[in-house]
Amino acid sequence: MKTSLVVLVLLLEALCGSAASAHEIRPAYLEITQRESGGYSILWKRPTMGDVAVHLVPHLSNGWLDQEPAAQYVAQGFLICTWSIEARDAALLAGSTLTIEGLEYTMTDVFLRIRLLDGYDANVVLRPDKPAFRVATGRSAHFAVPAYLGFGVEHILSGPDHLLFVLGLLLLVRNRWMLFRTVSAFTVAHSITLTATVLGALRVPVAFVEALIALSILFLALEVLRAQRGGSSVAIRHPWAAAFAFGLFHGMGFASGLAALGLGQHDLLATLALFNIGVEVGQLCFIAVALLVAYGLQRLPIARWPRTAAIPSYIIGIAGAYWTFQSGAAWLGA
Repeated sequence: MKTSLVVLVLLLEALCGSAASAHEIRPAYLEITQRESGGYSILWKRPTMGDVAVHLVPHLSNGWLDQEPAAQYVAQGFLICTWSIEARDAALLAGSTLTIEGLEYTMTDVFLRIRLLDGYDANVVLRPDKPAFRVATGRSAHFAVPAYLGFGVEHILSGPDHLLFVLGLLLLVRNRWMLFRTVSAFTVAHSITLTATVLGALRVPVAFVEALIALSILFLALEVLRAQRGGSSVAIRHPWAAAFAFGLFHGMGFASGLAALGLGQHDLLATLALFNIGVEVGQLCFIAVALLVAYGLQRLPIARWPRTAAIPSYIIGIAGAYWTFQSGAAWLGA
């Protein structure tokens, strides 16, 4: 199976290689809230890469966002802008079209939330292929299960760092029972830190977390090479333990994407559960595809070279080393 995963790794790298860095897990966030005292409050958060904010500019067809923001500042990896609109008529927003300039040229998403006093509550994920949304004129009050669940699925499937770590676990594990234990340990670990981080019980700088995630990928690649050469270590004998330990770091990484949405306490637990379920669904889909591809390639009459099995480990290791230096430099402020 390990040799057969070569093609899968090469395809994954081809798809993800255009990204200059590891998984940019932070979406942008736009919230429009109608105040009980009258008027509207608008919050806009777009991720930054170093000292530069990603080029994403929100536009409303009614012109509200054309004026200068009331406040603008940088906090926790985001450029944050706020507007205070004194219009009292909800009709000024209904029927308007929101467009995110520059979204089609990025690999991130924009999570949009609109809350009005008449019960209208929209939760929408804008993507590069659909950067616009028209505010409905009718009343809508429902919890957007597909939006949060889909965001979790997309979050892990669009993250080459997390996927390469999972692929490394598949290369390290030697039997199905151990695979089950390893994947379960990774799930439990990242669920713990994801929950603790989103609820505010655990606070770790995003740059430091990204450096640890990158280091976990490099470490896992080296362990796979050690195992292929007949070596032994704690990670090789007990891959579930390595999956659990490093899964704690990956959970913090998942949390930075969800925490960016600035969710209210009344729906935080439900959103957290749906996002986590989405992450698990995406993870299991990736594992299923990897195993199916490996199974299919084993049955094809493809010539096999003696050292082919090491190719995936080197690819994972090179990516992990690059991301480690990159994120480590960002963390140290280089």
